[in-house]
Amino acid sequence: MTVPEIKGLSGHNASAQEGVTPNPDPALDFANEHHHAHLHHGGLAANPVNHPDEVVYSTASPQKSLDKPHDYSTAEKSVTDQESGNVGHIGGDESEKRPNFIARFYRRYRPFVHLFIWLVFTAWWIFGLVRYRHEKNWLIPFLLYLAITLRIIFLWIPVKYVMMPVKFVWRHTAFRVYELIPKKLHRPLAALVTIAVFLIGSMVPKEEGENTRARRAQSLFGLVIMIFVLTITSRNWRKIPWHTVIGGMLTQFVVAVFVLRTQAGYDIFNFISTLARLLLGFADQGVIFLTDESVPALGWFFTGVIPPIIFFVALVALCYHVGLIQWFVSKFAVFFFWTLRVSGAEAVVASATPFIGQGESAMLVRPFVPHMTLAEIHQVMTCGFATIAGSVLVAYIGLGINPQALVSSCIMSIPASLAVSKMRYPETEETLTSGRVVVPDDEEHRAANALHAFANGAWLGLKIAGMIVATLLCIIAFVALINGLLTWWGGYWGISNPDLTIQFILGYCFYPLSWLLGVPNDDLLPVGELIGQKIIINEFAAFGALQSDDRYKSMTARAKLIATYACCGFGNVGSLGTQIGVLSQIAPGRSGDVSKVAISALISGIISTLTSASVAGMLYTDSIGSANYS
Repeated sequence: MTVPEIKGLSGHNASAQEGVTPNPDPALDFANEHHHAHLHHGGLAANPVNHPDEVVYSTASPQKSLDKPHDYSTAEKSVTDQESGNVGHIGGDESEKRPNFIARFYRRYRPFVHLFIWLVFTAWWIFGLVRYRHEKNWLIPFLLYLAITLRIIFLWIPVKYVMMPVKFVWRHTAFRVYELIPKKLHRPLAALVTIAVFLIGSMVPKEEGENTRARRAQSLFGLVIMIFVLTITSRNWRKIPWHTVIGGMLTQFVVAVFVLRTQAGYDIFNFISTLARLLLGFADQGVIFLTDESVPALGWFFTGVIPPIIFFVALVALCYHVGLIQWFVSKFAVFFFWTLRVSGAEAVVASATPFIGQGESAMLVRPFVPHMTLAEIHQVMTCGFATIAGSVLVAYIGLGINPQALVSSCIMSIPASLAVSKMRYPETEETLTSGRVVVPDDEEHRAANALHAFANGAWLGLKIAGMIVATLLCIIAFVALINGLLTWWGGYWGISNPDLTIQFILGYCFYPLSWLLGVPNDDLLPVGELIGQKIIINEFAAFGALQSDDRYKSMTARAKLIATYACCGFGNVGSLGTQIGVLSQIAPGRSGDVSKVAISALISGIISTLTSASVAGMLYTDSIGSANYS
């Protein structure tokens, strides 16, 4: 059978002529991997003959895509369809899949299944509210019950019927005012509103202890300096999406107020983080089976972090097979496209990293990585450097670090990493997942069933874990080598207490930065040293020193809190190797692009964490500084 020629898909015809069966979906064909004039892809993707300068989307089933040319007007309509809100799209031809017994049963008795689920959770919530109202937190169960109830309702009632009255009110109130304002004033006014929120939120509350307005102004000034530096060092400052930057910074501040100033905010985010820790903690059972019951309690990186990564990669592969991840990706793409105007892949990674970690979060967008732009790869790496994972959060809480500061820093890093990355490396290309999500279903990685998918994921997780172990070992050993040479050289200068090390040098380098974060003058050098330890070694070493070294234990509560926020991230040299290793394993063809943006992403991730420290300095109170929830 002759395959009809499709606009922009000359690779299909070439395949047909050579007797090779073409990929039925143009969005998934290797010849149509993301490309632009600079041709930053390697291999066949760099061939201009097979790559006209356009991005191919899938708007119909694979067979229909072969039967007629691609309708780009339909693709544009799906991106901007505000009436239905159906921005996300999951590729694939469901009609070719024969439903199994469970699927047929669900379709036939769907109303009764939904009613049964709702009644079970209703009874659970009412029983818990009556029986444990004075013993357990009632807010989290209520939010879970509310989410399940709304989900079941919207399975039967389209969302548009709920959104229509909301949109009607919006368009005839606030939106009318928005339209009356000249377009050229939109961004300046948005910036002024954001500045006003920062000033009111940080300066209006009364002074108490070390929380003086002068210290808050110091932290605010530091944030302004960081934004200025990011702007002048941007890859293309004219392309900076200020909507994303302003929205991200404002969201970061609002989240900080909610988490730092309200107990309900802390309870909600702590519950989410606890669930993530429990999920990754199930890997300990496998470790116990392979070794001994005492091994998970050793606190080793090899036994405490690597097994959860392998388990989670396998779990993500299973979720991809059943379609859960695709649904998750599409929902986040809709939300973040209309709020911060970032792509769906960027949104998912940024949101997932604080809970599951930098290596595991990259797996959530595994099919997208070969199709990502350089700016998207930069963003994926930045959010990995900007925060810590739930798998290590419990270890830091065990050290005695303020859990409220840790949890709030993780959440604040989501919008911060988006804003900082877009300032440092703005998007200049067209992304595959900007509001419209097409999940590439690669035939090479298609599993025969759920068990096959889980086994494939476990094998990939093992390869990623091996890459992480190798890169960490080599980079940390290399830092030790440099420190040994510096110590030897410094001994001949009489520098022996303390020894001349990279951390010691960075302590003085970060001395001005400590002041910009709002640290009291007497603690500027110690905080700078902690930030240096975090960057050169890792955050575990910095947190350990903060809790055990008398030099840092004697710091003021304000300095300790700011140092906690400044060190709460994977932005260190070791994680640089981890990120390069993980993304290179996921998409070997993009390893060159990953290495190209890695250093810039590391700097952006560090700055993202420092912006959270600056915001914490604005909102610091004595009660926050002394809080230590269990």
